[in-house]
Amino acid sequence: MKKPLDRIVLSHPQRRVRGKGFKPLRRAVNVPVWGDLSIRLGLALLLLSIVVLIHWWDRGGLQDAVDGDVSFLDVVYFTMISVTTTGFGDITPVTDRARMVEAIIVTPIRFAVFFIFVGTAYNFIIKRSWEKWRMARIQENLEGHIIVLGFGISGSESVNELIERGTDARNIVVVDPSEERLKEAEKLGCNVIAADATRDSTLEAVRIRQAQNVLVSAGRDDTSILIVLTVRHLAPDVPISVVVRADDNEILARQAGANNVINPVRFTGLLLAGSAKGAHIADYLADLASVTGRVQLVERKVTSEEAGKSISELSSGGRGLRVYRGGKVLGFWEDECQQLEAGDVVVEIVPTTNGETNGDGA
Repeated sequence: MKKPLDRIVLSHPQRRVRGKGFKPLRRAVNVPVWGDLSIRLGLALLLLSIVVLIHWWDRGGLQDAVDGDVSFLDVVYFTMISVTTTGFGDITPVTDRARMVEAIIVTPIRFAVFFIFVGTAYNFIIKRSWEKWRMARIQENLEGHIIVLGFGISGSESVNELIERGTDARNIVVVDPSEERLKEAEKLGCNVIAADATRDSTLEAVRIRQAQNVLVSAGRDDTSILIVLTVRHLAPDVPISVVVRADDNEILARQAGANNVINPVRFTGLLLAGSAKGAHIADYLADLASVTGRVQLVERKVTSEEAGKSISELSSGGRGLRVYRGGKVLGFWEDECQQLEAGDVVVEIVPTTNGETNGDGA
């Protein structure tokens, strides 16, 4: 199991703190299905044995309508029909003490055994069958979804950011080999699958060809690049973004088929260098990167109403920074940006709805 390398996260000051309350330690109990079933059956047999012993101890308060003699076999028989509430009436408690034992001791045990069997049937038959059917239906209908391959620090932060930006968590599929990390993704409402993202069968299972975007953050550059190769082989047209940490692996990631390559180490360096040149530059860059800040970067296609206008006249009210046209990158100061064209992709800074944002400039 691969562990993410980015274990230290420096949060932006304006970012919301999630889960401020005390959270106790917990550890998953790795009990196999047969072990869980054995424990339940063992507990039920233990409770039945206790009832048998109680009835045997108090057999003088029982009456057998057939031969008048209550044997050990009769006690076992009476225990089973009593606990299962069948009650044929051939053996009955006749003394006050026997009836008190049935009411005070045997009845609670009867409920406990009942709940053990009902819970076992629910967990191992009803719940599993229902979940299998439900997930099969969800899997068949996946389309236009976002697939996150790797739910370490970077992957989990990207999912949180997507949800904060308005993406429906039910439209996000998280793939990771760690069940513990997937539990956190489930709490957010995401679809999850515990599997190896480098395998064709895994990516086919999450309908990689129908995905809107694929985000790759496996924690290791070699694994991430292998995943990119596998995704690109199965889905030639799906946009892929990947996290790599070594500069010389950025070229390899692009050659593997990634559309966007993010280097968190380099970005951290940019923030540090920016802080050396100005006290607020790093703060503003972090503000742009997060939806919880006062402004954010948005990439979108130029609308039909904006075609023919200048980049400074965007209908969103944002500040246009760049235009991507036919593979060429155009800055807002260049003449080509003074007349937008249909098919252009613009990158702009827009104010968010957090706090007083209307007066914030780029």
